[in-house]
Amino acid sequence: MLPLFDDNPTRRVPWVTLSLIAANVAVFIYMLFLKASPMVVNGIRGVSQQDLFIFRWSVIPWEVVHGTRAAVVAQLGISKDVYVPIFTSMFLHSGWLHIGGNMLFLWIFGNNIEDLMGPLPYLGFYLICGFAATFTHIAFNASSQNPLLGASGAIAGILATYLLIYPRARVHTIVFIVLVTLPAYIVIGFWIVLQVISGVTTLPSATGGGTAWFAHIGGVAAGLMITGIFYVPLKRRRGGMPTQEIHRLFRPHDDWNRPYPPGPWPPPGAGGPGVGFGPPEHEHKQDSEEE
Repeated sequence: MLPLFDDNPTRRVPWVTLSLIAANVAVFIYMLFLKASPMVVNGIRGVSQQDLFIFRWSVIPWEVVHGTRAAVVAQLGISKDVYVPIFTSMFLHSGWLHIGGNMLFLWIFGNNIEDLMGPLPYLGFYLICGFAATFTHIAFNASSQNPLLGASGAIAGILATYLLIYPRARVHTIVFIVLVTLPAYIVIGFWIVLQVISGVTTLPSATGGGTAWFAHIGGVAAGLMITGIFYVPLKRRRGGMPTQEIHRLFRPHDDWNRPYPPGPWPPPGAGGPGVGFGPPEHEHKQDSEEE
């Protein structure tokens, strides 16, 4: 199942999403110019310049847990701060399929979440989900000395938010060799279930290489929690929750069954934390999907 694009237009240019894609692509292109041919470094055979770059800038769980370089990194003569890669590893990719898949998902779903949150909150959300993904992977792979790299953990958080806010958005997806249109909750829900199943079934050998399933799960969990905390203002900003329903959420519980009197909205004295969430009503635009 490979999503290609969605029917969920944005109201502004997603500059942060475009910048993140550009940064990831720029780093990947730089890595392509590093020599991939094996050489001997400090007596270790079969090491390339790309390997040295990855070891220096990607997360190695054992190093983060112990606060010092792994033996192989020290033997290769790589100087690094073991905590800096918690940030830099989000911009590294191991191959064309790795970066291509991640950037495709980031573009399809990230532009709408940036449009929903605004540029700076979106960037902060992206980084927090990436950090959460990294630490989740470390928690399940504390003794691993295999490098962790890629943006998929941060992107997983974006998918979680998209799932909660735009569950019925139409996503054009290739299923086997057929192009079909599916609701987002099926496309993203299937992806999340796949990560959980894969993570659980590979748990006994989690210290090995391969896909970092628990990084994806950690990113999804962070996205779900943050979106859950800010669900009301995000839904209000999206335009999917009427103003009256916002006020209803923050009325005293024993007053919920009493309707507000007719007249201008909000009624005098309604107040409450629900007032003022999101942009003014005249800024809302109807999305292509309906709930």
